[in-house]
Formats: sequence, structure tokens, C-alpha cells
Amino acid sequence: MVSVVQNVAIDCADAYELARFWSGVTGRPVDPEGKPGDRETQVLLAEGPVLYFNQVPEPKKTKNRVHLCLRPETSREQEVERLLGLGATLVADHRNPDGSGWAVLADPEGNEFCVLRSDSDRASGEGPRQ
Repeated sequence: MVSVVQNVAIDCADAYELARFWSGVTGRPVDPEGKPGDRETQVLLAEGPVLYFNQVPEPKKTKNRVHLCLRPETSREQEVERLLGLGATLVADHRNPDGSGWAVLADPEGNEFCVLRSDSDRASGEGPRQ
């Protein structure tokens, strides 16, 4: 017997608004039953678990122990710029001159996530295949 991952739960102050941000990140819809003010909602990903947003009273205080790593369809640099435009902030830059590495961003509520190199970035042959 095994367990199947049903969702990735993200605690937040405003479930619907944070789900809207992540809907923009992933290009996937917020649950059609979700509406502003809901204490819980989710983003329905194309495959795998859903992103589940749960409103909690306490604010985020420290670094995430679990986080999402994104592999963009466009270049890593283009995706970082797009996500910054959606409201993310740059937390740490681990991109290297040889093209390897990643960028750590935070969503509007401070939850960290990584943007890795895209498949086309990795296929260019520059640096390690991270």
C-alpha cells in the first residue's frame, strides 16, 4: 500500500487572492467554486496534486521547509521577469555566469519558491543540468 499526494497545502492570510496569484503563475484556473473571502480554495493543476490554499490567523515568520520548484516553458530569465511582474519578489539569486543555478522568489505572502532553468536552457549545454 502507498499514499497518493492529494494536494500541496499553503497556509496564507487571503486564500482566494493567493490562489489568483498562483493561477497566474501556473496558467491554471482557480477552482470555479472559489470566491473572494473564502477561507479555502485551490488551483486546479493540469496533472498531479492541486495547490490548496488555507487561510490561517498567524503570519509567516521563517523560511519554508517545503517549497515548489518551477521549470518554466520559456527561459528561466523570462519567467523570473514575468513572475516579478505578477507580484513575486526576488529573495535570493543563485544563477551562475555559466547559466546554471536558480532564482528564489517569494509570492505576495512571502512563501518562497524556486525558478529552475527551462528544458531549452538546459539543452543549450551551458553549465550543469540543474
